[in-house]
Amino acid sequence: MEIVSSRKITTFLMFEGNAEDAMTFYISLFDDAEVVGLTRYGADGPGKEGTVQHATFSLAGQEFMCIDSPVQHEFTFTPAVSLFVQCEDEAELDRLYAALSEQGTTLMPLGDYGFSAKFGWVNDRFGVSWQLNLPA
Repeated sequence: MEIVSSRKITTFLMFEGNAEDAMTFYISLFDDAEVVGLTRYGADGPGKEGTVQHATFSLAGQEFMCIDSPVQHEFTFTPAVSLFVQCEDEAELDRLYAALSEQGTTLMPLGDYGFSAKFGWVNDRFGVSWQLNLPA
């Protein structure tokens, strides 16, 4: 008898009002990307009506979840946890770097740091950290 586990680990992103904007932006960057499910807060809350109560989306076959937290927090995203993307070619890396760094923060500009052909690290405009790598 084969035992199938339903347990898996999914990256969970918590926003405060712009989860849908972030999700839509991320999906626009990858060919293999889609919204899998989306539930919005209604008129009776607890979040602002129309914002994301829970969403699931996929990027390049990897599933993510996100919400708009109805509670204000003293914390946000940190570069200590980042999304690492192995790019297919230099054109993809350059395109992703340009899009993700727009209105964001550059942590490591595009360059050769000795561990790959080309690498860049940014926090996007939503605060999510991305490491973009072109393998040697």
